[in-house]
Amino acid sequence: MPIRTIFLGLGAAAALVHVASYIMIMADLDRRGYKTNILLARIFFGRYLKAYKDATVKETGKPGRLYSLCLLAIGLTLVFVIAAILSPKG
Repeated sequence: MPIRTIFLGLGAAAALVHVASYIMIMADLDRRGYKTNILLARIFFGRYLKAYKDATVKETGKPGRLYSLCLLAIGLTLVFVIAAILSPKG
């Protein structure tokens, strides 16, 4: 199996983790009384992420686990996709 395919697979898995964690963040914000809109989620990504971070910092003193997971998943997706682009064909 080519290394490019492996990197793309890992990138896709990280992207799915990102989407799942973002949906869980939006659900958590809804439970806390913060209105979210699933149709506008792409546009308000930063707003929802910041609202989640602020809410969890206010409660526990540090950002929630979903906040870190979401940012980590975005970073890993970027790294794996760039690695796939730069890897040799084969």
